[in-house]
Amino acid sequence: MPASVRVRFAPSPTGYLHVGGARTALFNYLFARRHQGVFILRIEDTDQSRFQEGALEEIYRSLQWLGLDWDEGPGKDGGFGPYIQSQRTRLYCSYAEQLLKEGKAYRCFCTSERLAQVRLEREKAKLATGYDRFCRDLPATEQQALLDKGTPFVIRFKVPPGRKVVFNDCIRGHIEYSTDVLDDLVLLKSDGFPTYHLANVVDDHCMEISHVLRGDEWIASTPRHVLIYEAFGWPMPRFAHMPVILSSDGGKLSKRKGAASVMDYKRAGFLPEALFNFLSLLGWSPGGGDEREKMSRRELIEAFSLEHISPKAAVFDEKKLEWMNGRYLEEIGAESLVGDVALLWKEKGLIGQERPASDPYLKTVVTMLKGRCKRLTEIAENAGYFFIDPEKYEEKAEKKYFTKDAPMVLLTIKEKLSVLEPFIQANLEKTFHEITGTDAAAGLSLGALVHPTRLAISGVSFGPGLFELMEALGKETVIRRIEKAIIKINQ
Repeated sequence: MPASVRVRFAPSPTGYLHVGGARTALFNYLFARRHQGVFILRIEDTDQSRFQEGALEEIYRSLQWLGLDWDEGPGKDGGFGPYIQSQRTRLYCSYAEQLLKEGKAYRCFCTSERLAQVRLEREKAKLATGYDRFCRDLPATEQQALLDKGTPFVIRFKVPPGRKVVFNDCIRGHIEYSTDVLDDLVLLKSDGFPTYHLANVVDDHCMEISHVLRGDEWIASTPRHVLIYEAFGWPMPRFAHMPVILSSDGGKLSKRKGAASVMDYKRAGFLPEALFNFLSLLGWSPGGGDEREKMSRRELIEAFSLEHISPKAAVFDEKKLEWMNGRYLEEIGAESLVGDVALLWKEKGLIGQERPASDPYLKTVVTMLKGRCKRLTEIAENAGYFFIDPEKYEEKAEKKYFTKDAPMVLLTIKEKLSVLEPFIQANLEKTFHEITGTDAAAGLSLGALVHPTRLAISGVSFGPGLFELMEALGKETVIRRIEKAIIKINQ
């Protein structure tokens, strides 16, 4: 382990931050925190054609919501900035020029039309479709003539032929490639912007990155990066390529199959703590027989190691994420949830925009529902009867509990409740037990009272404890709703 651990998460602002990218950021974060290192955020925006307006802010919001606070990066200069690649183009140009002067790179004047034709011909001949190195040994006089004409060019790296490129992956072990299968990659594009490969290596070196933790789709690029490090004579970081994440049906994770953005999960009612915990266990486990699934941030940091990352694909099981989110909802205090839930209630029109989240009634509702829900959105969806009298009743329950005898039962309950003081859970439960023993309701079980009453005041046959619910709603609301139910049944 290097004396100083420095890792980076380097997203491109070409769209939202999906869960695969978030898992990469999270593993970098955990590794840095485990070794008292530095977690860097670097924005790789050199491909201007794919830049999406608003993507950068979405990335920042996503990381902040998950609690992946970077130590260095945009807004947090640690002396290695700027941390946005489009602001570092002069640096990349200087290094590309260095490789040109040393004969390790060359100018390529081939047009896009020629490159497309070469690709087509090589495909027909069933050859590798890489560049044919037409400009690699172009005489200096021809090069100068093309430069004098202002012919656009890119700078390509000279991949040495007949070599094996070897590197050790912290997760997958020994990996080697033959340079004969690598083409001469572009380092600097004709617009002066670097490709991913040059900018990535230059920045990792200049920012003193000790470990590169990234997705396994970059394994094939790593031999190229190794060669660039060698060309500059720079020491290499250690590489760790994380396993791919598959959908629950075993296919590639896509937006349709669950690869939603981090903020989509926020909007869907998941807690950041639950998503953090869930993503941590996608491809990693504590090891040593430790089978914990619910772990705090501190526990995850203390247990995290590269050795326990599996090279095998991980499966994104949203049902398991929902289960985990439910566990967190059970344990977390209602005061931490009520602000977000109140916003959802306002969107649904259940409460007014001016109603503060500090309203004690709102906290009471959240407290009563959170242990029965798996998402914040469920709390919002299941809370309608706490704010609005039911206009209709659950169909199956209505047929079962609103019988011809129900009006008399509900009327008896209403009369008892009208004089009940104080209107609290203990007194309500006592009253219901007393009713079952009176002559007026002889032979009635407690269930015969509870079920129609619950349906009358909530419109549904499930939910929090009836007496707890009645106390929360208050005497006036409970009696009014019972009266409405009696009228409905009699009609």
